[in-house]
Amino acid sequence: MSIRIIATAIAALAASLVPAFAEAQEPRSAAPQATAAEPSKKGRVEAGGISYYYEVRGEGEPLLLLHGGLGSIDMFAPIMPALTEHRQVIAVDLQGHGRTSLGKRPISLEAMGADMGKIVSELGYRQVDVLGYSMGGGIALQMAAQAPEKVRRLVIASAPFAKSGFFPEMIPQQESVTGAMAEMMKDTPMFISYKAVAPDVSEFPRLLDAMGDLMRRDYDFSDTVARLPMPVMLVFGDSDMVRPEHIVEFYQKLGGGLKDAGWMRENMPRNRLAILPDLTHYEAFASPALAPTVLPFLDGKSNAPNWAEQVKK
Repeated sequence: MSIRIIATAIAALAASLVPAFAEAQEPRSAAPQATAAEPSKKGRVEAGGISYYYEVRGEGEPLLLLHGGLGSIDMFAPIMPALTEHRQVIAVDLQGHGRTSLGKRPISLEAMGADMGKIVSELGYRQVDVLGYSMGGGIALQMAAQAPEKVRRLVIASAPFAKSGFFPEMIPQQESVTGAMAEMMKDTPMFISYKAVAPDVSEFPRLLDAMGDLMRRDYDFSDTVARLPMPVMLVFGDSDMVRPEHIVEFYQKLGGGLKDAGWMRENMPRNRLAILPDLTHYEAFASPALAPTVLPFLDGKSNAPNWAEQVKK
């Protein structure tokens, strides 16, 4: 394998699956970050033959939080305090990620979506809100379609509904990921963060193989989107790896962006779309803007100003 191919494959993995903020770099802001409280409950739940690790933090309406590929619960640390301020957050390390072993089953969005439905029931929740980022967004979509009675409101962040939603140059890069890259990644933040919590570090090459297999698969979940009965919010960075045309198509499939909302919001769709400025795919999940963007929607509220009320004042 040439140095160029190796470099391209590693860059693709980093670009496709892991947060850029994890790389060594100067922070954009020196402002201190709040620290999330320790989990009030943690443990393991078996679903689909996988022993999933989970943590519960905060109090309030339950919110299931699903991380991106080659990440873990910990990738949400920057926004966890804002989420747990008035929400009970159930965060899960997905199959092969974080503290959850890979097992023998292939990594599949559909299978993990089914697993999430079982997990929330096993933990005693009748219904939860769900926020999924990237791969976690695909899993959240599958969970909502397969067990709609268990999902009250759904937020999908930085995840397309079809493979064609990615910029075309990203697809061959994603498909080049294999376990052969493991040794070359020993000094990368991807492996370092994995090594810190994984129950069996020797599984890392198998995880890369499994993720490569996942990304080599073609998919189009248009029919799945059409079956969603609950309110849905889409969130993307303005420089995301998902094409803007695909983002608009996704929103339109949910009934949004088809006509003017009207003077009295009479044509306002129930679903929402947010494009967060100055953010790439690899930063959106950790942005301070994410929590205040999604929480009003998850709470069933609107922060929209009322011009008529303004004039009366």
